[in-house]
Amino acid sequence: MTMLPYSELVMEHFRHPRNVGRIEDADAKSVEGSPACGDMVAVYLKVDPEELRITDIKFESYGCASNIATGSIITELAKGKTLEEARQITWKQASEALGGLPPIKTHCSVLAVDGLRAAIQNYEERHGLVKERVPTTVEEVRRRLKHVMNPVVGLDLVRTKLVKDIEVAEGTVRVVLDLPADHQFANAIREDIREKIEPLWDVNELIVEFTE
Repeated sequence: MTMLPYSELVMEHFRHPRNVGRIEDADAKSVEGSPACGDMVAVYLKVDPEELRITDIKFESYGCASNIATGSIITELAKGKTLEEARQITWKQASEALGGLPPIKTHCSVLAVDGLRAAIQNYEERHGLVKERVPTTVEEVRRRLKHVMNPVVGLDLVRTKLVKDIEVAEGTVRVVLDLPADHQFANAIREDIREKIEPLWDVNELIVEFTE
């Protein structure tokens, strides 16, 4: 078995990751990736509303050493920065801060950066700070549903073909799922959809329906 050439810094952050866990009363959060695909990262933020500065940040990770290490270093780089400053953090900066990553593992740093940026976007949408207000479309709703997991298999709702229909009209979004209403994960999936769709600036009502 061939060992990947991880730097000492990567191994340090893997063995002793910083800022691990979740913030229960987070001002914003995001989930990127999928455990079924091998890597997943969730990012939680607390933000000073006056300075728009990240006062606390935590992450949860499922995956390889690179995924855990990049989640650790990204949270270290972002803590104390304004949302705009944190948004500028790149995967190359994360990789360099870790002393480099094996080329086959660069996607891990991309995933962590995507998680950070998605959490920042989540905060801005929830607080009316989005600068470019593009009308919500069926395509945008579908894109966001790709970030809602089907807990049974660890893949998203779109990939597992649970999304039967999407309608967007006059501030109302209707999502129909090919799932029984009494399914053990129905409520969890509904709440996850709400977290992804309701922050959109022009959505006044979200209706989640089940086929049975």
